[in-house]
Amino acid sequence: MGKDDHGKHMKTAWVRIPDGIRVKHRHEGLEGVIDGLTEIVVGADRNPDGRTQYRMNIGVATRRLVVEDDLCILIDDENLVIMLRHKAAYRRSVTEQLHGLLSDDRFIKSA
Repeated sequence: MGKDDHGKHMKTAWVRIPDGIRVKHRHEGLEGVIDGLTEIVVGADRNPDGRTQYRMNIGVATRRLVVEDDLCILIDDENLVIMLRHKAAYRRSVTEQLHGLLSDDRFIKSA
């Protein structure tokens, strides 16, 4: 978060986690893939945009609604985000973008 000319904190625009990123639920241990956003939310928790939750695909025809604060990003042996059907150059770009938004402890090696 930056500061304006008067020293006040400016709100940074939220950048969503892209579809196809492999993630792990921080509390429940479930692993899956980001499969879009929904504005039909469950519970009080929301993403930083204040109105959505992620759809997390955890298996055949099984989705969970989760918020960004509950997710860790899974990375491979090269410390790049794991995404199906994407080349290393694109995954490197997405990894750098997400590192600018999330703390280092939110990135974990895939088992």
